[in-house]
Amino acid sequence: MDIQKKRILIVDDELIILKSLQMGLTHHGYEVDTAMSGGEALPLLERHGYNLLITDLLMEGMSGMELLKKAKELKPDLAVCLLTGYADLASAIDALRLGADDYLVKPCELEELLLRVKHALEREELRRKVRYFENILPVCAVCKKIRDDTGKLPGEGEWISLEQYLLRKTGVQLQPGYCHKCARQGKGGKLPAKSVKS
Repeated sequence: MDIQKKRILIVDDELIILKSLQMGLTHHGYEVDTAMSGGEALPLLERHGYNLLITDLLMEGMSGMELLKKAKELKPDLAVCLLTGYADLASAIDALRLGADDYLVKPCELEELLLRVKHALEREELRRKVRYFENILPVCAVCKKIRDDTGKLPGEGEWISLEQYLLRKTGVQLQPGYCHKCARQGKGGKLPAKSVKS
């Protein structure tokens, strides 16, 4: 994991905590921005490609839990760590159910923070990789059929033609034809009977 490229947004309405976290993480090679409220943080999350959000749980206006929900709606793969001044098992469980990666009681030691940040960023990177590979359309290298895994476990879908796939996904039916190059090379001629639209 390349720390230099990882961007972190810290949100806390206590300036001293905000600045100390920013200094500690910046000193260890992370690119860190700060906000003093959820309302200030949301536009930053919309504009920038953050890898991790660290937010206080209890803040004036938008709470850390509300910010977590909105952040996950904007960027589902984003890693999120919640900070709180007191340990509360119920809120920790709620945070994890909403997609938080970790829950820290403040003040926390810098070494512990760095370890938790590292683990949260590893999970964020793994989620991004999984999503990337899920979005790659599996195509057979020989016959060029496409595997449609819709509603099935990855790798268990049916192999179908491009025409069938497009019809299923978009309702678009291909109109067969020939490009100029194939027509000039004599690859044109009569279209296969199954390709002709009835």
